[in-house]
Amino acid sequence: MRRPRVLVLSGETLFRSFFDRPRERRLSRGFGWTRVAGGRVTPRLRRLLAEADAIVTTWDSPPFGEELLSLAPGLRLVAHCGGEVKGRFARPLFERLTIANAPGPMAHLVAELAVTFLLMAARRVDEYREALRRPSNRVYQRLHLEGAGHETLRGTTVGLLGFGRIGRETARLLRPFGPRLLVHDPYVPARTVRGAGARPVPLVRLLRESRHLVLAAGLTDVTRSLLDRAALRLLPDGATVVNVARGGIVDLAALAAEVRSGRLRCALDVTDPLEPLPLRHPLRRMRGAALTPHVGAAAVEVRWAMADIVLENLERFFRGERVKTRVTLPMLERMT
Repeated sequence: MRRPRVLVLSGETLFRSFFDRPRERRLSRGFGWTRVAGGRVTPRLRRLLAEADAIVTTWDSPPFGEELLSLAPGLRLVAHCGGEVKGRFARPLFERLTIANAPGPMAHLVAELAVTFLLMAARRVDEYREALRRPSNRVYQRLHLEGAGHETLRGTTVGLLGFGRIGRETARLLRPFGPRLLVHDPYVPARTVRGAGARPVPLVRLLRESRHLVLAAGLTDVTRSLLDRAALRLLPDGATVVNVARGGIVDLAALAAEVRSGRLRCALDVTDPLEPLPLRHPLRRMRGAALTPHVGAAAVEVRWAMADIVLENLERFFRGERVKTRVTLPMLERMT
């Protein structure tokens, strides 16, 4: 019997970040595969799709509409190196094909970054760094005489907007620091939230009571621009907005205005759709804003773990077994 034909849609450098030599050898043992670079459907890609049994996609792959079914009449499986598939494939494809993703390995590292941001905000690390860059030792004298404020997560209210993989892992990592955790996620049962040591609350209460607010929700029609100007004004003075989810959840201009005024602070790993953030964007240099370049799940170990899931999905599918991370139509409503 011939080996299944797998088409990998990725440039060389991106491919190597997922498939190191051992994982490439594993791919080669089970499949006849070809790699194609580029973010659009070229004549060469059309020829290769016509013979493909499965495709492996990355975030540099072209999006596909229903025409994929005619371009690749033998296609049965799509295995994506990443989590976000909703915007990459037309909805009918999820009924006609097995489309699987690999989001699990990202959760811990993204949650770890969220906790890092929270600790930096609570302990006011950036403010002290800035004070020590000045040609003055007044900060030592002030702390010696007056002490610091309530600069700890212990007993502080932290709000989690979204309680999927990342939100739950953030709650787990925060537990030793002793904050009071509030959660807003209408899709998660209250017993699940309480079981994680948090309290489920309506959105307005989450905003009004959170000293630190972590955005960990998917970007859907419901959450897009959810934190607009009016919502941000509900946050207490001095609150910190931490976004490790999707930039589109928050009105970036409104957030920048609140940070510029000194009322709020922010720590952002994502600013999409303005990503990369324009070179002259004020948030890059604004006091009270800490930014990282979408680094939450960028570690190479995460990509290797994603490749392992993709390889397992390929192997299980062509052995006639169930693919564990298949994405179904009902799941799309809650996904970015």
